[in-house]
Amino acid sequence: MMISEIYEKLKKVLDEKVAFEIAEAINYAFDIREKTSTKEEFFELKEIVKELAEAQKRTEQRVEELAEAQKRTEQRVEELAEAQKRTEQRVEELAEAQKRTEKRVEELAEAQKRTEQRVEELAEAQKRTEQRVTKLEEVVGELAEAQKRTEQRVEELAEAQKRTEQRVEELAEAQKRTEQRVEELAEAQKRTEQRVEELAEAQKRTEQRVEELAEAQKRTEQRVTKLEEVVGELAEAQKRTEQRVEELAEAQKKSEERITKLENVVEELAIAQKKTEETLKGLILVVEDLKVQVGGHSQTIGHFLEDKAILKLPSILKEKYNFEIDGKLKRGFLENEKGKMEEINLFGFAKRNGQEFLILGEGKSRFSKNDLKDFLKKIERFKKKYKNIFPLIVTYVFSSYEVEEKVKELQIPYFLSFELE
Repeated sequence: MMISEIYEKLKKVLDEKVAFEIAEAINYAFDIREKTSTKEEFFELKEIVKELAEAQKRTEQRVEELAEAQKRTEQRVEELAEAQKRTEQRVEELAEAQKRTEKRVEELAEAQKRTEQRVEELAEAQKRTEQRVTKLEEVVGELAEAQKRTEQRVEELAEAQKRTEQRVEELAEAQKRTEQRVEELAEAQKRTEQRVEELAEAQKRTEQRVEELAEAQKRTEQRVTKLEEVVGELAEAQKRTEQRVEELAEAQKKSEERITKLENVVEELAIAQKKTEETLKGLILVVEDLKVQVGGHSQTIGHFLEDKAILKLPSILKEKYNFEIDGKLKRGFLENEKGKMEEINLFGFAKRNGQEFLILGEGKSRFSKNDLKDFLKKIERFKKKYKNIFPLIVTYVFSSYEVEEKVKELQIPYFLSFELE
């Protein structure tokens, strides 16, 4: 068979450079084998290599698809974790797993160095062409068996991946907030990809070294070395494929465990939320009841204080301020400057030195800063209707020293409860 025919067939399933090298090696090996074996046997070897290359290509494509699906699954799982308050610990564990991945990549780099060293040793330890071809036949057979196991394992992982995606979709509606942790993992992933790129560069250096070794060999050994190199790459690729499949299987297992835990957390949160809502409803009812009770007590105390003032203030005002009360002091409604009836805690009319006064009182059990502001506004409103106003305050206590001092500063008379006894 011509080398061009072999190249055309291999180019359909492999890279052009690799296809040409394999075709060239097979063609030369075919010439050698004519002297030591039958054409049929070597043709079988060539077919096995071709089938192995095709199977390897399908496996790598399938693994890439599975890896992409796994990335989507991990991304969705991280999105679910965002809405859960108790998943941060699990995310940290994922970060630790990422560190272990980086460590594994470092180990792979060391393995790559050992591979380069092995290639050097291979250059010094070449054997005869027929022995190496025999070893290649054995390796090809083993790779074919390993390829079958790999394809079966990949199919199992594909089924598990479908189940995982279905479970993730069911949980997706209840999950939020993982963008920050996903970003961190994305950064770690970038570092991983960068490290893989470095390994790829090391692999290129390995291939360059093998090329230099091939040029140093005799014609027969050079052709067989190229074929052995390709098979070696297939063997390494097979090992990486099996390792990647195992990693994906482990990741799949962890994903299923995390999803199960997330399902339990979501269920627990739903129960806790329901209990919280029930407790909150009860607390709201209690608070509303307390507001009603406190409001009632405050009003009762205020009225009691005002009643004491109504009885005691006429004599006190006469003694201290020379007021003659016209009738009685009372609690009720008084018309303001707008003609509207406004509720007043304590008011009445009095005379002093021939002038009429409006006694305008404010009674609070605890007189605060806001109470003072409101009372001053009330005084201003009634000044527009009544020429002479005598304001006063009755209280049990002031809310602060500053409020009492402010009242003194404004020269507003005030009476504490004990002064009304």
